[in-house]
Amino acid sequence: MSQPQPVPSASQPCLTMIDVEKFSATSLSTNPFDYIIVPGFVQSQAFDQVIAAYPPIDKGGSFPLHLLKYGPAFQRLLDELQGPEFRQAVEKKFSVDLTGKPTMITVRGVCSKRDGKVHTDTESKILSLLLYMNPAWEKEGGRLRLLRSDNIEDVATEVPPVAGTLLVFRRADNSFHGHKMHVGARKVIQMNWVTDQKFIDHSMKRHGISAFIKRFNPFSGDY
Repeated sequence: MSQPQPVPSASQPCLTMIDVEKFSATSLSTNPFDYIIVPGFVQSQAFDQVIAAYPPIDKGGSFPLHLLKYGPAFQRLLDELQGPEFRQAVEKKFSVDLTGKPTMITVRGVCSKRDGKVHTDTESKILSLLLYMNPAWEKEGGRLRLLRSDNIEDVATEVPPVAGTLLVFRRADNSFHGHKMHVGARKVIQMNWVTDQKFIDHSMKRHGISAFIKRFNPFSGDY
């Protein structure tokens, strides 16, 4: 007689954190530049685990991982984002070879009034990934806009920063993006595939200095 199988408890981690199949099934948009938006990319049963393990950040700006403390579920999410299955799916979607291209991860928890300015990203970034981790979003500000020009009102599409929504886009001379001002909590994981390790080393040093200043200067988020 077969033995009854144990029922997984709510505290046990789900099999995967991210939905690579949903990513692969979502069409790539090419106007005004290459991008893909995948709502619910973080599995629903994993979202609460990741939020509970999210690093506490109370200042504006992007923080490198080595300056943050976070739980195992957050690390599992990062591992899957950097894993071969997802990388291969991204390569196929964007028709790009990322072999040997390093990844750079930074994390945001708070938006300051200086964030969101329209830009295109530096040329050293090949693809940019933004994974939003906010349970809900009713505000007008803080919604990332993909733009047809450097005008914040010249909107191609808008991405609410909510509930495991994923955005990946190809850096280009016209990959303008930004958002209207929002001050307050806004959780987002940023990952970039970049051209070489030297860019990461320089960026981590710059982010580290900026984070150090923010930690000891309560007004630094306004600069």
